[in-house]
Order: sequence, then structure tokens, then C-alpha cells
Amino acid sequence: MTDKEETPENRLRKELPEEVPAETSEGAADAPEEKQPELTGRQRLAKGLWPPRVTRAQLIVALLLFGLGFGLAVQVASNSDSDSALRGARQEDLVRILDELDDRTQRLEDEKQGLEKQRDELENSSDQAEEARKQTVEKEKQLGILAGTVAAQGPGITMTIEDTKGTVEADMLLDAIQELRAAGAEAIQVNDVRVVAGTYLTDSGKSVSVDGNKINAPYRFKVIGKPEDLEPALNIPGGVVQTLEKEQATVTVERSSKIVVDALRAAKQPDYARSSSQ
Repeated sequence: MTDKEETPENRLRKELPEEVPAETSEGAADAPEEKQPELTGRQRLAKGLWPPRVTRAQLIVALLLFGLGFGLAVQVASNSDSDSALRGARQEDLVRILDELDDRTQRLEDEKQGLEKQRDELENSSDQAEEARKQTVEKEKQLGILAGTVAAQGPGITMTIEDTKGTVEADMLLDAIQELRAAGAEAIQVNDVRVVAGTYLTDSGKSVSVDGNKINAPYRFKVIGKPEDLEPALNIPGGVVQTLEKEQATVTVERSSKIVVDALRAAKQPDYARSSSQ
């Protein structure tokens, strides 16, 4: 066998890679890893690494935070201006402002309660239209009582004036009517004449005329109202009863739980006034 002949062993050696020296392999393992230098902002910008990528969610959060901060700043500025104005006000001005606020609050509260009551009545009614109609009819009755076009009944008093001397004059009876109205009278009838807002009294010989209707003594007043208020108003010192008694008239006042005022007046149609809702 010559040197030029390849044995199986020689072919195997050619195909295998050469071994790496042990020193070289160990040295590479022991060499420390080289640290990359930190880039500056300008270098990051040049390499396209700046600015960082902003997501849509981050942008929305940033806008919300900006809006919240702006709103808080405006609110703080507004409160500061208001506080500064109040701090500079005088004590009497502050008291007046508080009183006005209390009055306004009370008025609004009263109006609120009234509206809530009307709302509840309409809501609780099975037929809102029927409830509205009932309220209209009730309002019409109330106005009719004031105008004297419908009869009325309720608690009140009866005052009878006996005038045997003929000394009672129209102005004395008018004083009695005004005193009763001031005490809360809601309906008044003198003899057979209904007393309303425009009633007038005049002397007619030894008698008195009410709205042009002559009436004679005894003068009987039928009055609907709170008896506990009406009777004391007539009997105050120097009042109606004492004045009539000085004229030698006799006055009696009786309370009653039911007074009927049934004298009626014809409804007067206005000549010129018309409803503005038409």
C-alpha cells in the first residue's frame, strides 16, 4: 500500500472539521459581553427611533386629562372671583343677600308645593279631563260667591241691629261691613240684599238704601266666616257695637255653625271689557 492511496481512515479525517483549540474556546466564553453605548436624543431622532409610537388609547386618555384639568382650573377661578366679591361686601349687604335668598327660596318652595298638589290630583284621577272640569266648576262657584251670583253657606254670625229711634245711618252700617270684611268675612247679606265688592249705602229718610234697595230696621246681617274672628272684631272698644249703642240702637251677635246667604245678584255683563284669551 502506497502513501498516495487513501484509506478509509484518511477519508474520515478529511471530512471531519478541525478541532477548535481549547484555549480559544475557553477565552471566548470568559470574555465579557460588550455594552452598547446609550444613544442621545439627537442620535435616536437620526435613527428614526424618536418620537415613540403613540397609540390611539394613549391619545384619548391624554385629551381627557387635559379637558379635566382645564375644567378644574375654570371652576377654581370662578369660585375665587365669587369668594372675593363676597369677602369685600359689607355685613349689612351680606344680611340683605341672605334675606333675599331665603325669601326667594320660600316663594319657590310654596309654588312647588302648589304645583305638586295639582299634579298629584290630576295624576291620581282616573279621568284627567273630568278632574280638570271639576276644578273649573269649583273655581266658578268660588267666583260666583264673591260676585254674589250664587248662594253660599257655612259657619259665621248673625248680627241684628234694632233701631227704634231711627238714629242709625248709612255710614254706620258701612263701617260694620268694612269691619266684617277686615275680619275675614267671605259672604255678607243685609236683610234681602247681597253685599259685594261694589256695594254702596245711602241714607233714605229714616231708612237706609243698599245698592239702591231700600231696607228698614231691624237690620239683620248674615255673615259667613270664622265666628271666632268676626264677633270679637265687632266688639272691640270703640268699634261697631259701641258706636251703635251710643246712638241708642240695640245690637245682638250670635254665632252659628251654619249661616245661609241666599240673596242673589244678577250677573252683570261688561260693556267694553273682553277676555284677553279670546
